[in-house]
Amino acid sequence: MSKYILKRVLVSLATLLVILFVLFLMEDLMPGSPFNDEKLSVAQKAALYAKYGLDQPFMIRFFRYFSNAMQGDLGVSYVLSKNKAVTSMVTGPLMVSIRVGGQAMLIGSVLGLLLGIAAALNHNTWIDTLCSFISIVGVSVPSYVFALLLAYYVGFKLGWAPILYSARNFSASLILPTIALAMFPIANISRFTRSEMIDVLGSDYIQLVQAKGVRENKMIIHHALRNTLIPIVTVMGPLLVNLLTGSMVVEKVFAIPGIGMLMVQAIQGNDYNVVIACAFVYSAMYIIMMLIVDILYGVIDPRIRVAKGDD
Repeated sequence: MSKYILKRVLVSLATLLVILFVLFLMEDLMPGSPFNDEKLSVAQKAALYAKYGLDQPFMIRFFRYFSNAMQGDLGVSYVLSKNKAVTSMVTGPLMVSIRVGGQAMLIGSVLGLLLGIAAALNHNTWIDTLCSFISIVGVSVPSYVFALLLAYYVGFKLGWAPILYSARNFSASLILPTIALAMFPIANISRFTRSEMIDVLGSDYIQLVQAKGVRENKMIIHHALRNTLIPIVTVMGPLLVNLLTGSMVVEKVFAIPGIGMLMVQAIQGNDYNVVIACAFVYSAMYIIMMLIVDILYGVIDPRIRVAKGDD
């Protein structure tokens, strides 16, 4: 097991290094400059480039950035908050995005599992049709459409929840964006749960359990659901990161100061270090979640380790 985990940790670290290099290269090739102020003369712009080391060759700048990043220093902002540490700029918005995404994932997982189980246990009935319809709508309609509908009808028309973010009313401000973001995981987890549960319920293993006279509730919870959860674990990790990376527009709709809004502002202002930091955080979260899922999958199903010769 230790060899299995070590190999995947090393692969993940190598992947993050490649991602950081690609981000740095793409940012270097992008047109424009963080110092686009027309009031600045050519000499002043050259002085700013020299001050921040932007006049150095690409590889020197990359390895300097990489060395500093390993120590938690992601540089300073050039535009949004001049000379402010990027690390401190990213931390606050990241926590807000994680809070919204985590809540949405929790709600989506619970409701998705319940809908999927209900659909599988009532296969080819109106309940199955209704659950499948909800899943199709959740997958087909983008989160920002749900966000706009909730903002107009629930927030504006009914006044049940605040539309715009307020630090003084933090929890209530996250109700509508959480619901909007939860629709996608509800739909996906529901579809996967229904499909896997139907396959498991029709397996010889479950028929044997039923033949032994095991009660239906115990059979569903302890046998069918346990086997259904194995492939669903693989889906939930990427879904959580997709909630964070896909929340930019939703954050914009509800004026949430999350990392998505910060990244949009940084791109618009050509704030190189902030853009790279936000993109790298997204990538790191995705790689870490995939690593956790990969390890959990190996723990849940030892056949994977044996098949890959890692046991």
